[in-house]
Amino acid sequence: MTFDHVAIESCDIKRSVDWYVKNIGCEIIHCDETWAMLKTGEIKIALVLKGEHPPHIAFRVDSTIKIPEKNGKIKNHKDGSSYIYGSDPDGNIVEWVAYTESEE
Repeated sequence: MTFDHVAIESCDIKRSVDWYVKNIGCEIIHCDETWAMLKTGEIKIALVLKGEHPPHIAFRVDSTIKIPEKNGKIKNHKDGSSYIYGSDPDGNIVEWVAYTESEE
């Protein structure tokens, strides 16, 4: 398991993307009206709209079989990755994501 990204809320994805590109030097991996994935160095930052995805920290697993969260259904992102949200003991949202494009 490795760190994948941190997701923070944005009120306006395009405005936020422009700011992160200009002020942090981020590279755009994906951007649409509802979310964006940016990269700076080896760190990825997701920008999400409220109600689309919660602010969270994400960890990459090799396959959906290795996702430790067992409560809930594994879902798919627009990019084909599989994911499930859980939470730590303090209620912070944790996402486990597998870039396998299917449930194993």
